Amino acid sequence: MPFVTRLVFVHGSVGNASATWSAQRPLEDRFECVFLTRGGYPPGPPLERIDFEEQADELAVELREGDHLVGHSYGGVVSLLAAARKPVLASLTVSEPPCFGVARGNPAVEEFLEQYESFEPAGPREYLEFFLPLVGSEIRLPDALPPALEQGARAAMAERSPDEAAIPLAELAASPFPKLVISGGHNPAFDAVCDMLEARLPAKRVVLPGAGHSLPRAPGYNDALVDFVEGA
Repeated sequence: MPFVTRLVFVHGSVGNASATWSAQRPLEDRFECVFLTRGGYPPGPPLERIDFEEQADELAVELREGDHLVGHSYGGVVSLLAAARKPVLASLTVSEPPCFGVARGNPAVEEFLEQYESFEPAGPREYLEFFLPLVGSEIRLPDALPPALEQGARAAMAERSPDEAAIPLAELAASPFPKLVISGGHNPAFDAVCDMLEARLPAKRVVLPGAGHSLPRAPGYNDALVDFVEGA
């Protein structure tokens, strides 16, 4: 039986796997693609609290020897933690993970966190109207939130703040698999995190402008990912 390269995708906040990775569906013609939906997001049931540590444990159970793990945003934080827990990967790719703890003291990071922590949304729509522009997401809100988007907003509101994540940079640096960090060049706080990961993992760095924080939709994303995976 021929070997098939397996890509495991982990989505970020607000959008589930289906919404986040729609532009990566064509990759199924070349790879075995696993699009994981994190707990709390549709079609699964809502959760009152979502913790990156617990989800990293859940993701680690799903990983197999030789997987290429691809995490976006909050899913990138979960992926960094899971990769250290179970270092069986062939490669690790993360796009703008909000693990701001690795870059505390950077003025852009401190300003971003001050804005985020000072906001108290009244409901899911208010949260989205604040959160999406803050992170540079390209999502356009409809007049009435579809049920999946409303649940995704509530899930994002239930997530433990990702700046609290203690990323095991030394352990990841000691792991033999190659790492790729993708950023969009649109936000200095995310740039600061990606700069630190690039230096400390160490990782290859790709900058893909054109989609803000919605990097899986950025022009050239699939090409950059395929080049990295095939090179690994």
